[in-house]
Amino acid sequence: MSAEEDLDQFEAEVELALYQEYRAVLPMFRYVVETERRFYLANEVKVLPHSGAGTTYFEVELGDAWVWDMYRPARFVSSVRVVTYKDVNVEALPEKDG
Repeated sequence: MSAEEDLDQFEAEVELALYQEYRAVLPMFRYVVETERRFYLANEVKVLPHSGAGTTYFEVELGDAWVWDMYRPARFVSSVRVVTYKDVNVEALPEKDG
């Protein structure tokens, strides 16, 4: 195998492991949050729009979150603050029974 093939295989394995982790932790969270740069699971979400000087941006605050990032060693974080000029998608996950 070439170095490029080795790297492609490594990245595929890491991405599969990340997907499996996502499926395992999904029931622990209330919201799915998607920004232009990242994908998050969170239990607390605040989206604060800010307007001025002809532009609008969003400040997104997440509490008790998990970050989809294959290069991040610790994906569980207590709080996240994102500032973006792009779209933010927040989806409430179905309530858990029990």
